[in-house]
Amino acid sequence: MLPRVHPSGPAGSDLAARPGDHAMSRGLRLLIRAGQPLAVVSLGALSGAGEVLFLIVAGLAWRSRGRAGVLESARQIVAWELRRLSLPPMSADAPRMLGYLVARLLPAALGAVAAGLLLVGLVLAGIVTQAVLTGQMSGAELVMQIVIGSALLALNIQAVASVLRLDRWLAGNLLEPGGREDLEQRITELTTTRAGVMAAVDAERRRIERDLHDGLQQRLVALGMMLGRARRSHDPEQATRLLGQAHDDAQRALDELREVAWRVYPSALDHGTLEDALGMVAHGSAVPVRIDYRLADRPPPQVETVLYFVACEAITNAAKHSGATVIHIDITGDDGEIAMVLRDDGQGGADPTGSGLQGLARRVAALDGRFTLTSPEAGGTTIQVTLPCH
Repeated sequence: MLPRVHPSGPAGSDLAARPGDHAMSRGLRLLIRAGQPLAVVSLGALSGAGEVLFLIVAGLAWRSRGRAGVLESARQIVAWELRRLSLPPMSADAPRMLGYLVARLLPAALGAVAAGLLLVGLVLAGIVTQAVLTGQMSGAELVMQIVIGSALLALNIQAVASVLRLDRWLAGNLLEPGGREDLEQRITELTTTRAGVMAAVDAERRRIERDLHDGLQQRLVALGMMLGRARRSHDPEQATRLLGQAHDDAQRALDELREVAWRVYPSALDHGTLEDALGMVAHGSAVPVRIDYRLADRPPPQVETVLYFVACEAITNAAKHSGATVIHIDITGDDGEIAMVLRDDGQGGADPTGSGLQGLARRVAALDGRFTLTSPEAGGTTIQVTLPCH
């Protein structure tokens, strides 16, 4: 039978001390957490003193055209203040940054007062403790001092918390754009996209008119003349030949009319999905087109229409200008957005300022989407379109 071993010596001391060490470490963490707001406010008071000097120097440097250095220094100071307050980085213009640094002087001064009063309270607590130890203070006086000191300490702690909230409130409201500015920016974006859509519609109308005038109208005029010749002909064989040519021209005119109508709106989307419509476009393309369609749900009609026109324009451009041998189209959906990526292995060098691509970018922007064109020389062309599907 083995003897029972009791922990003794250094090992036993360690085991016995662990609960106490754990409680001590927990108390230390609580003390650090409780003192963190005071540390943040005290650092803000010190940085406020430095910011006073910075604003004075900035005013002098601004008059001497040292604005670039002033703005860079202000950006660094603001970034430091945001880290002190545990706030995320914020991008602000020069007036906002300088205005925030001026407004920050108020919580800095209040923080200095709150920290100073707490320091005075600690000194007074030390004096009271010394008076109690030396017998210079009675029990009733001690109780009164404890009550008064506790009330003042609670007020001081509340003051520190209020200063910290004020400091964070100023940073959040002076550095980030407000609701009115967000609304004005949104109105500007909508005005720009509306003008872009109107320009794209006008350009599309002009192209349709040009196609009808130069293509379909000329073909119909020739068809009418051919039918007139067949009607006036006294030779049955010549009339039959002219009627056959007129029939072929009528078929070609019908095909051209169908193409023009599809440029206005792809009717295939009314009877099938975007995948079906793009499949028909790929079937008629001179360049092989590979489509990877990975959407679980059908997107809204306006989204399908924009994606269809972007794909058609990209396929047409690749077939006419890039010399590509294959075109890849990937359509996916994630997090309420639909992304379409079109790649070809052509020669690249597509002009993003061209009327066709500009029209596509306006269509995408009208639905709050993103349109990106990447076309390096001899590196192929990639078009990325992202649209919200709500």
